[in-house]
Amino acid sequence: MDLNIQIPDNTASIFEYLQKGLFISSNSTSEEVRDMYNEIDENYESLYQYFSQINYTLERGNEYFFFSRIEPKATLEQKIMRAYYWIDVLDFFKTYDETFGPGFRFQPEQILVETNINMLLQNKLDGMRKHFSDKDIRKEVLENMIRQLTKDSFLEQENEKTNTYKVISRRTAASTCRRSDATWKWSDSAPPRPITATCSKQVPA
Repeated sequence: MDLNIQIPDNTASIFEYLQKGLFISSNSTSEEVRDMYNEIDENYESLYQYFSQINYTLERGNEYFFFSRIEPKATLEQKIMRAYYWIDVLDFFKTYDETFGPGFRFQPEQILVETNINMLLQNKLDGMRKHFSDKDIRKEVLENMIRQLTKDSFLEQENEKTNTYKVISRRTAASTCRRSDATWKWSDSAPPRPITATCSKQVPA
């Protein structure tokens, strides 16, 4: 290991956060996370070199950073199921609001109200049951989706009192593709990024 690499004083905190499979985003609601983003942005080359020595790759996305790591390949069936899950999740939220993306704010209660009067949205939410439990009511299905997105740091709860969530900076398939009119190709990348998708037809954001 090269001990001459100059790294920030809070490198240990950055590593501890990223190795959990979380993203460090520029527009996080957490001041601590935003500070870590700035530290990485200013010291990216040295941190990239430092982490590579312990078999972690520091990846730079669109206003976010994350770790990738070579891991044993999953089975083809697992890859396909994982990819379809994320496509369904992103398709549901884009159906709710085409502007869904980084910076977007919403309350789960609003989505449920819209679902009750929007048959297309209702069908898509019902279809998500296959990823969880057929016995789950719609509210529980939505809660499971939001819980997973928050765990993977795609969302943050901005206001606990009003139960308001914010979409964190991320380059996702939903920003350019819709499952209904696109030809999808995906790959099972290293955690925490769920899928990489490209499509033959571009959809305005």
